[in-house]
Amino acid sequence: MRIGMALNYAGGFKESVAELADYEKAGLDIVFVAEAYSFDAVSQMGYIAARTERLQIASGILPIYSRTPTLLAMTAAGLDYVSDGRFTLGLGASGPQVIEGFHGVPYTAPLGRTREVIEICRQVWRRERVQYDGRHYTVPLPPGQGTGLGKPLKLINHPVRPRIPIMIAAIGPKNVELTAELAEGWEPIFYLPEKAADVWGASLAAGKAKRDPELGELDVVAHATLAIGDDVAGLREFGRPMAALYIGGMGAKGRNFYNDLARRYGYEKEAEQIQDLYLEGKKDEAAALVPAELLEKTSLIGSEGFVRDRVRALKESGVTTLNVAPIAKTHEDRVRLIEQIKEIVA
Repeated sequence: MRIGMALNYAGGFKESVAELADYEKAGLDIVFVAEAYSFDAVSQMGYIAARTERLQIASGILPIYSRTPTLLAMTAAGLDYVSDGRFTLGLGASGPQVIEGFHGVPYTAPLGRTREVIEICRQVWRRERVQYDGRHYTVPLPPGQGTGLGKPLKLINHPVRPRIPIMIAAIGPKNVELTAELAEGWEPIFYLPEKAADVWGASLAAGKAKRDPELGELDVVAHATLAIGDDVAGLREFGRPMAALYIGGMGAKGRNFYNDLARRYGYEKEAEQIQDLYLEGKKDEAAALVPAELLEKTSLIGSEGFVRDRVRALKESGVTTLNVAPIAKTHEDRVRLIEQIKEIVA
């Protein structure tokens, strides 16, 4: 099981990167860099590549709508080059609030677009002349569109690897099925190991039945906040605002993927109440209704015995990469947490 960590995209980036060398020495395997409506993740990942030696680097995630498929492929090849083959292309659909509200691009056909983006990226990395006639992307532009001067081109540079790993952030049934079919890695949110088989088992099985054996086993990435001690259980409460934001505020009624997930976990009543309150602007009241069981079982906050039990449950459910957010007062204590969790998963 690999140990990963996400870097905060809201500020203090250079300071966080300066500390990565210590995490790398402590056993951190991979770092994830998000791209919301923040600074772009690409420039930051290039900076990380220059400041680290062994650490794997992943976008967590780049939205499929804000770049063309060929630009995503070029970017991934460039990051893989400057990192000497340490890059993973994390992709996701994001949501209509960001894609339409910030990028001004219609949020349409996320499933179909994801498939076509993956197929085009792999053409680029194989240095084929890119020719693609899809439902959502046509490369080059066909006659009658544009100037008519477009012609098939291939990547000038030779990529470090002809197939850069792709990781998809997915929680919906069809998107998870597509991920299990086409991607090297799967990144769900609010991963609850005891419910994973019930919620995603059928989708994973359907996708793996169509999976190319050359892709290898699917890397399953679970996220969890991390604190180890006999008096740290109260830190789980810090997860309430984020859970309420996603379950209650990331989408409208009937168009919130995270609310749907909470319902599939069995929290139908709470999910409805959290959404109603959040959309009314009552964020604190919504956060108070986030089930304590959900906060507990999607975290690694508790005694060492508790954390060992949760890691065991995660492993048994199929998790292969554990993406943690260490919570401690000092940098030294956070480094120690990485050392501890590395020892526990071993």
